[in-house]
Amino acid sequence: MSTATFRFSTDILRRLGEELITSFDQGIIELVKNSYDADASVCSIELIDTEKAGGTAVVTDDGHGMSTRDIEDGWLVLGRSRKTPGSRTQRDRLPAGSKGLGRLGALRMGQEVVLTTQPHDEPGVDYSLRIRWADFANSDVVEDVGLAVKRSESELRPGTRIEIRGLDAAASEREVRRLARELLLLTDPFGDPAGFKTELVAPAFKDLEELVNRAYFDDCEFRLVAHLDDHGHASAQVFDRSRMARWTTGADDLGSPYQAPSATFELWVFLLARDSFAGRSATISEVRKWLEQVGGVHLYHRGLRVRPYGDDGHDWLDMNLRRAQSPELRPSTNTSVGRVTVLDASGELLQRTDRTGFIENEAFRDLRRFAVEALEWMQARRIEEREQRRAEEKRQSDERAEKADKSLKQEIHKLEPDAQRAVSQAARELESARASERDSLREELTLYKTLASVGTAVSVFAHEIDGPASDLTTSVKAVERRAQKELGAKYATTIAKQVEAVKRSATLVARFATLPLGMLKRSKRHRTLVDANGAIRDTLALLKPYLDDARVHVDCAFSDDNPHVHGSVADIEAIMSNLLTNAVKAFRTRDAKLRDRAIAVRSSITGSRVLIGVLDNGPGIRPQLADRVWLPGITNDENGTGLGLTIVRDTVADLGGEARVIAQGELGGAEFIIDLPLAGTPR
Repeated sequence: MSTATFRFSTDILRRLGEELITSFDQGIIELVKNSYDADASVCSIELIDTEKAGGTAVVTDDGHGMSTRDIEDGWLVLGRSRKTPGSRTQRDRLPAGSKGLGRLGALRMGQEVVLTTQPHDEPGVDYSLRIRWADFANSDVVEDVGLAVKRSESELRPGTRIEIRGLDAAASEREVRRLARELLLLTDPFGDPAGFKTELVAPAFKDLEELVNRAYFDDCEFRLVAHLDDHGHASAQVFDRSRMARWTTGADDLGSPYQAPSATFELWVFLLARDSFAGRSATISEVRKWLEQVGGVHLYHRGLRVRPYGDDGHDWLDMNLRRAQSPELRPSTNTSVGRVTVLDASGELLQRTDRTGFIENEAFRDLRRFAVEALEWMQARRIEEREQRRAEEKRQSDERAEKADKSLKQEIHKLEPDAQRAVSQAARELESARASERDSLREELTLYKTLASVGTAVSVFAHEIDGPASDLTTSVKAVERRAQKELGAKYATTIAKQVEAVKRSATLVARFATLPLGMLKRSKRHRTLVDANGAIRDTLALLKPYLDDARVHVDCAFSDDNPHVHGSVADIEAIMSNLLTNAVKAFRTRDAKLRDRAIAVRSSITGSRVLIGVLDNGPGIRPQLADRVWLPGITNDENGTGLGLTIVRDTVADLGGEARVIAQGELGGAEFIIDLPLAGTPR
């Protein structure tokens, strides 16, 4: 009888390297986490000639180093850890890594790896190891490639140095800045001493370090602190700006018990309004820039941040989605910063093999539910307080109105009979006019509630489709790579065309998903001096995927005088997006002829006014509709709402301007002219 064993193809190492680590910064972070587990106090990263392929990345730490046994039975063993579950290091850390798979992915980013280490238990000794990945490519199975661990004398202090030479790809400026951010957020930027410092030899790191460390926690409006104990019971408090406890609750209001490890959730909520920052040393602009880097809720597991929770675009608590569904007094990732810290000594949370977050098991789902319930509770308390304040204001307003009405009647009774009749008649006419005005406002309110509901539905769709769209893009690229490798020359003549079509569609879906979220940014609604040309350009850039998909060519001719108007970016965006989408819809009507689709966008200054024109070469507007296009519900599109041009009309009126239309304009289609007063001009 013969004995057989499993053996592993060297191709496994390549595939694991490609599929476990998908970005340069992620690979470096995996090595930094190894330094943390090695009880290092400082880990330094140096990038040498990485602006092009073939560069070198060096990760150096002052940890306890490795012996030959540590290297052979630990560092080089994949899929198993020598660490005892729940055991702590000498610095009382629970190890963040366990399988060595993330390390493998990082090491595979280059052509060669050089490990140099000085073990803490063997002073004056240095061990080194060189890995050439080409040796594995030229062998059939992993076991055929021997790796020599060399011993020599050294005067260096304990620690480890890993050089990844001949990097397969260049590290872009964006990736280096992302790495800098990851390093700064890795061990908690909330003022807690972690005993572990990271350093990156790159200008981007110093700039971001200064910004992140500036910290504006004292300028928050509210601070939520929620705790989850070992028995799954939750409690929470909300502190106001003066650090006084505003609201407190226990397990009954927070959905206890939870099947999750003990945790703490803290959230600092900012009101980015001018009144809120009056008299403070920090400015809204400074806090916004800081929140752009640290905003969102981050997850810290065993002392280290876990990606992608809190990354830009990864709203794992659905804060932005819930705000879109019900915006009343909810924080967003742009107006708050928070952390969920969990020790998880028993290892209930299981990290994914590809290092992108945790497996969605019951422990993780309940941890997330705990944080979401705390957010919901805080919102409910804020709404209750707001409603009480509104009720009191309404009561006082009703009292003032009643007193004013009573006073008016008393004064009328003091008049002569003829004067009484005249003044009473005038008062009745005034009240009738006010009643008509209230009815008109109610109708407009109903209209905009409808639009708000549509916007909410669209934003929810965009949020939900964003993740699947990104996954689709990533997956089709992986299919393309593997198909090219497996099919070789046959790829171009078999499925290349179909794969390219799927890629284009996936890219388009991903871009469309970001469109409504970009338009709903709160910062765009602040009233200020608006660069009209700049706002128009930004709207065109935002709508470019939509216009490209409709095969529309846009020709722009802007005034050189840089016109500014009083209003908000959202005002100009609402005007332009509705006019542009209106033009695209016109191209798709039955009356539109098959020809080159063109839209012209122009701006010019005439006296104290800025004129914005949007023209198209579509079928134009039927003469009988020209005077009625601004009315709600009037549309040429059988599937349209007829509200777009009504929004344009009302928005222009709010800006003190006038909107006009020419049924068949210069290009043959509809021509819209928006006439707005320049900033500084009386309305």
